[in-house]
Amino acid sequence: MSVEARNLAPLPSDIDFTVGASLPISGLTAWQGLFVHGRFQAGQSLFVHGSAGGVNSMVTQLAREAGAYVIGTGRAADRQTALDFGAHEFVNLDNDSLEDVVGVDMVFDVIGGDIGKRSAGLVRTGGMLVTIAGPPEVQPTESLAVDFVVEADREQLGEIVQRVRDGRLRTNIGQIASLDHAVAAFNPTERIRERR
Repeated sequence: MSVEARNLAPLPSDIDFTVGASLPISGLTAWQGLFVHGRFQAGQSLFVHGSAGGVNSMVTQLAREAGAYVIGTGRAADRQTALDFGAHEFVNLDNDSLEDVVGVDMVFDVIGGDIGKRSAGLVRTGGMLVTIAGPPEVQPTESLAVDFVVEADREQLGEIVQRVRDGRLRTNIGQIASLDHAVAAFNPTERIRERR
């Protein structure tokens, strides 16, 4: 298999391989959603679904560094992680009402479904709903909705890597599994058969 050079960026020797492997998808999705498709600007408010996850923990950090007021969401157990990654506020999807938050400049949604539908009402007039979960089923009123697919970009990846190198950006890597255990890692109910 060959890969075009424009789709690659060197991994500096001072970045762990596991961290480096997490950057292209999570980092580029966050970068492109915020700055390319979302045209994010300093001083805006941002509502980030799943803010303790791999992609949106990066969205939170990049937005906060760029001057955003960040409101994160997730389950109760994710609260401290979201705050540690830079969210100013946290909405517990189990107990709090999304509809209590209104008038944000941007919603970044990786969840879709019912959460995506309800998110359309959170965006202020002239704001933006950015999603990777497919075309929004409900469009925000007098606002834009953007669904995008991440693309390889060497320059953007270089910006992300530099932020990791100088400590401005951290990855959120969950469980690490060997290839032999990949099925079980994605499906915890799947039992790994012993090789004989």
